[in-house]
Amino acid sequence: MAKYIYEHKNWTNFSWNDKAINVIFGEVRLMQGKIIGQMNALGFSAKEEATLTALTLDVVKSSEIEGELLNYDQVRSSIARRLGINTAGLVPSNRHIEGVVEMMLDATQRHTLPLTEKRLLGWHAALFPTGYSGPYKIEVGQYRTGEMQVVSGAMGKEKIHYEALKPELVKIEMDKFLEWYNTKDNLDLVLKAAIAHFWFIIIHPFDDGNGRIGRAITDMLLARAEGSGERFYSMSSQILIERKQYYEVLQNVQHSTGDITKWLEWFLNCLKNAMLATETTTQAILHKAEFWKRHKHTSINERQRLMLNKLFDGFEGKLQTSKWAKITKTSTDTALRDIKDLIEKGILQQTNEGGRSINYELADQ
Repeated sequence: MAKYIYEHKNWTNFSWNDKAINVIFGEVRLMQGKIIGQMNALGFSAKEEATLTALTLDVVKSSEIEGELLNYDQVRSSIARRLGINTAGLVPSNRHIEGVVEMMLDATQRHTLPLTEKRLLGWHAALFPTGYSGPYKIEVGQYRTGEMQVVSGAMGKEKIHYEALKPELVKIEMDKFLEWYNTKDNLDLVLKAAIAHFWFIIIHPFDDGNGRIGRAITDMLLARAEGSGERFYSMSSQILIERKQYYEVLQNVQHSTGDITKWLEWFLNCLKNAMLATETTTQAILHKAEFWKRHKHTSINERQRLMLNKLFDGFEGKLQTSKWAKITKTSTDTALRDIKDLIEKGILQQTNEGGRSINYELADQ
């Protein structure tokens, strides 16, 4: 069995091939600047909307990587409330969602503060407010005191993907990690984000939740790199899409002797893809912002506003009177009046499909 990276002396003196990563690194830095420029041209409310969308996706997708599905609307509402963003249709969320959101916002909105052991333990406690992960009782708000293996497969046929370092070394290694994390050096912060992610995952300091905390640590450094708590792209969404490669490259580099070029290449490419995905969503946000600007003085009631925002945010399926009534909790008569009013204002139109039921769409799509 090949040695793990941490079994080598001075294993954290990571090295990499600059030539191999220079091109992609340059592209990433250029795109970051471009996205921030695009967003600054958006105007305040559209920028808020973009940040809200990116943060929501980050929380939802980071949990989904671990196989846990969170309710998108609850997460979005929780973030909006905490950031003081006024959006229609806020929904209450449970303790667990509040905890995940708390961690994410602490990392991104307070990115200038040092990362300390106390802060990390607080994040861990917020992630597991009941002291359980699923049906299992875990050690919460403290570093793990037991061995740690990452396994998959059915009972009796488990495959060990990774064996983390011994529990008695965790605190020593974490102290070293935190000192490096908080020391200002000449290392570019985007590269620092990539290294921090890998280093933290290798230590695997907690009983559970290491992936989510590792990604929050990454987001914190990316926020530092951009000098802003505004988030316009979601790295976790992209990691979810590339999950297979994510685990493959981690498994590969965990056996290296200190050269982490492959990991950095993958990380930078993933970050670039996350930003490319944002360009598409930015177009949608721009479109929505322009619409509301155009209709600043149009009289639109709260139900109509809610439904129009849903249409802009990618409404699932076809819009019909019955759906309108159900979502806005009104009668079909009221729903039809709302719709007809928007058709007269040139905002909605009937679709051209035949059939018994009538569907509606935005007139300027």
